[in-house]
Order: sequence, then structure tokens, then C-alpha cells
Amino acid sequence: MSQPLQKRMYIIMGIILVVLLVYVFRLFQLQVLDSSYRRSADKNALRQITEHPARGLIYDRNDSLMVYNDAAYDLMVVPNELRAFDTTELCNLLEITKEELMKRIEKACKWSVMIPSLISQQMSKEDYGYLQEKLHKFPGFFVQNRTLRHYPHPIAAHILGYVGEVDANIIERDPYYQMGDYIGFSGIEKAYENELKGTKGKRIVLVDVHNRERGSYRDGEEDVKPVQGLSLWSTLDLNLQEYGEQLMKNKRGSIVAIEPSTGEILCIVSSPTYDPNLLVGNVRSKNYMMLVEDTVQSPLFNRALMAMYPPGSTFKLANGLIALQEGVLDPSTSYFCPGGYRMGSHTVACHHSGSTNVVSAVQVSCNTFFCRAFYNILSNRTKYPNIQTAYQAWKDYVNSMGFGVRFNSDLPYELKGIIPSVQYFDKKYRKSWNGNTIVSMGIGQGEAGTTPLQMANFMAIIANKGFYYKPHVVKAIGTKNNLNNRFKEKIYVNIEPRHFETIMRGMEMAVLGGTARSAKIEGINILGKTGTAQNPHGKDHSVFVCIAPKENPKIVVFVLVENAGFGATVAAPIASLITEYYLNREVKRKDLEKRIMEMELCLLKIEAEVLKELMVNLLSITYYWLQ
Repeated sequence: MSQPLQKRMYIIMGIILVVLLVYVFRLFQLQVLDSSYRRSADKNALRQITEHPARGLIYDRNDSLMVYNDAAYDLMVVPNELRAFDTTELCNLLEITKEELMKRIEKACKWSVMIPSLISQQMSKEDYGYLQEKLHKFPGFFVQNRTLRHYPHPIAAHILGYVGEVDANIIERDPYYQMGDYIGFSGIEKAYENELKGTKGKRIVLVDVHNRERGSYRDGEEDVKPVQGLSLWSTLDLNLQEYGEQLMKNKRGSIVAIEPSTGEILCIVSSPTYDPNLLVGNVRSKNYMMLVEDTVQSPLFNRALMAMYPPGSTFKLANGLIALQEGVLDPSTSYFCPGGYRMGSHTVACHHSGSTNVVSAVQVSCNTFFCRAFYNILSNRTKYPNIQTAYQAWKDYVNSMGFGVRFNSDLPYELKGIIPSVQYFDKKYRKSWNGNTIVSMGIGQGEAGTTPLQMANFMAIIANKGFYYKPHVVKAIGTKNNLNNRFKEKIYVNIEPRHFETIMRGMEMAVLGGTARSAKIEGINILGKTGTAQNPHGKDHSVFVCIAPKENPKIVVFVLVENAGFGATVAAPIASLITEYYLNREVKRKDLEKRIMEMELCLLKIEAEVLKELMVNLLSITYYWLQ
């Protein structure tokens, strides 16, 4: 054989050998090193199941369980695995119509033919057991384990919140969620979703030709266990919360109680309320619509965070503090009240007459005194050149106290209330206004609107003599000792501590011998202030704020009961009962307790014209406020 020919043969053999080695190596890689192709080949016999983690538990401040998880089951479908099946039998098992079943399958196909989609959610153990026996008849369908929220105590619905199924918008924003997943929509469930949701796992199982699971793939080597969400310890006192809701039964309004030394919310009641268990399971949608359509009681409306009321006479405390700080009055300043504050032909009526100083004015809730104080703040031309700069200075004080601003803590959907801007009044009165034009704000009426949470926080400021912590509802995350440090910053107001002493003395006298006598508690030195929030659509709202005990405040309380009249008649007794229960863990005034619990103040009907007027006024105020 010639040398060139031999050389060519060696080259060809070398090429063939290299190709063979490449093939051998690739086969070794596919069959031994990389299992993805094997899985692809076995795809008709394998199924990947998402393992949903249990959401974190929620406890109260004393370790009582408020929210836990029950087992539930979802029926899923993988559209490309569907084969002919008895639709009638499956519909009977699911208790739905054929049209509804086909609609859900069509929706699943539009979402993805490869990814599992939800067909029927949150089945009970009994329904799951019966379906599991028949599941081999329905190729493409399988059951996925899930957990279901459960509330052992039907209370605190507005604060605990609820979970619901994600929609396309949520999935687009966060790829962690898939169709059929659940997310917190309100309350603690929403605010702490990242902590509560946990981490998904996955399980790969073998299935036979009858769609039945035959064990784990590769002994579970590729499975990933889910990680349960972190548990939360709330600041709520479960027993106090339950007691507050009992006191507010058949009434409209709110209770907010805060521990002033920490900003921790002890109870937060919005009435009417609802059982949080109504928004759980496969009846959630039906019950949610039922609650939404109840426009008379509006049980989904969180009055503690979203209702804006005129603060009434309780706002006199804020104006008293500002007047003392501004130097337009001092503790010895005395004004004579002739039975009202006169402005030309108009008079702001007052039930009191005679001379008062700051302490006695708080004690008897003198309108004249606080109208004059408010007017003097805005008319101080030695310090402020015009009404606009004077009002802005007043507004800055009020904003620093938490009015007209959001706290941005862990309470979703909190509204900031209404403290109108200079521009609002310039526009409304064409820049021709003064302290008398808006003097009603000096006694908590007029354009001012505050939330119950803001008023309770204001009491914490007084109790602390000039500072507060953001009010919040979660104390610890993960473990009870892992404290939530988001709300440890002291927020100071621009009022000297000595001025709070004067106001607190007035609140003490109001309980001892003034408008708040109905709030007295034997053995507890309680400070209080009544208020009556004007209501143009019916009986005025009853308002009361208090601090207890005076020596070392452990609780501040705000109570508002709609259409209940004077603050001393309903709100003050409720606040004193809440205070007594929290500090003593019992209530001795059983007759008072019984009277309050049996009292019914919910309106059964609201006329359409009244509702229309309310909406028009709200929209008008909102429009000007946004300008």
C-alpha cells in the first residue's frame, strides 16, 4: 500500500474514532450524569406536584392562638394530559354544572397547557377521600394538598385580615405566585405576607396508566420540602379584643386601645364586624359578596382606620397644648364664658357659663375658652405676618401629633384623615378669611376629620408627655423573643412636657367632677375627656378618650359610638369598662356592663337621600383636600 493511501486511511480511522468517543461521552452524560432527558422520556409517567407551605400561625400577646391551619385539598388539571372522561360523573362529584366545568378547563388551557391549573379549591377531607377513589377515571386531573386558615375565636376580623386567590395582575408583579395560589388581601395577612407565606416545595411522583400515584421518583432525590411561613405574635390581647367586640355589639363605631409606652395596639374594634371564618374555604366568594352587598351595616368597612369623624371636644386638648406652647395663654389665663362664643351675629353655643382657665375649661369642656384660644393662635401678628402663615404653623403642630398624616406602620389601608391646607381655605373663602371664619375647628368641628386610630395615638402622646411610637399590631416574628424592631423609634411633637401636665390635670378633673364622671373606676386614677361629634344626618356621635392609670399609664383608649349622643352617655362607660377589664382582668360594675351590652344603636335603615348627601359632602371635601 502506498504511503499516501496509508496516511489517508489513518486519518479516516482517527476521525471515526473521535466521532465514536464523542457519542460515547454524550450518551454517558445523558444517561448517567444528566437526568433531565430521562425525565423527559418518562414525562408520561411522571408528575411534578407543587407542595404548598403552611402559612405562619398568629398568636396574641399572651400566646393564645388566633389563626392556625386546617388541611384542605385542591383539584388540579394539566390540560395536555386530558383524555376522554365522564364529565357528568366528575360534575356530580364536584357539585357543579357541566358548563361551569368546561369553563374552568377552558380557562386552564388559556393559562397554560403544561402547567397545572385549579379546577376546584379547598375541598374537605371527606370530599377528597371520595374523589380520590374515582380519580383514576379522570386522566389529567390530580389532587394537591393545601392548608386552610381557621380562626378559633371569631374576632378581630378587620385586623387579622383574610387571604384570597391571586389574579393575573398579582402573578405578573410577582412570579412566585401561580394560578390557584393564595395571598393576604387585608390586615396582618397582607402586611406580613412575605413572612407568613413560607417557601414552596415540589414532589415528583410516578403515575400509572390509570392516573394513580405509584410512589416517589428516584426515592425523592429531586423533591424539595416546603418551608412553613414564620409565625407572628400580635400585640392584641385576645380577651380584651373579644370583650370590646361584645360591648360594641349592635352599635356602629370603633374602639382603639394602645399601650402608650410601646405603641402596641391592645385591641382595635370596628363595629359592625363579621366572623373571619366566613371568608375561608369554597364558600368564601359567596360570603364575601354577601358582606359587600350589606350596605346598611357595611361589616367589611374598617372604621378604626378608614372612617373620618369630626373629633369633637376631644380635639380641644390639642388646641390647648398648641396655645400653651405658642404662649397665647398660660395655666393661669382665664376667660369669661357668657354661654357662648360670639362672632358678630353668630354664636358658638356653650352649655357652660362663668370664668375658666385651662384646667377648668378641659374639666367642663368650655367651647368659649377653646374658641378664643384657637382664634388667638391664628391672630398672633407679632409672630405671624398673616393668617396663612399662622394657620400653617398650627397645621404643622397638628400634623406632628399624627393628624392629617398616615403612620405607615403595619396597618394596611389606613387613611390620613383631613386637616385642610392653606390652599383649601384660600380657595374656599377667596383668600378672605381669619381665625373666626374657621373657629369651629378649635372645638373639633368644621372641616377637620380624624380616624379613631389617630385619636388613640394622640392620647398616647399625652400619656408620654410629648412623644409616641407608631401604633402597630405585630410584636414578634418567627419566635416570641424575636421582637419586631420596626417601630422602636420615638417620634416627638413640638410641645414642651410641662404643658402636658396642665392638660392631664384638666382630664383628671373632668373625671372627678366634670363631664366625664361616668368614667370613674374605683381604685384607678383615670384621666378622660368627653366629646360629641356633630352629625348633620341624625343624632350626634358619642366620643371619649382616656388614659389610665395617671401615675404610670398602661393603656389609652378611644371610643366612638355613632348616633349615641353625648360622650358621657355611651362612649365614656365603654372606655371605662375596657380600662377596668384590662387593668384588673375583671369588671365589678356588672349592671353597667349589662346595660351597655344590651344597648342597640345600629340603624336598620338609612334613607337614600341621606346617603346621597353624605357621598356628595365626602367627595366635595376630598376634592378640595387633594387640590
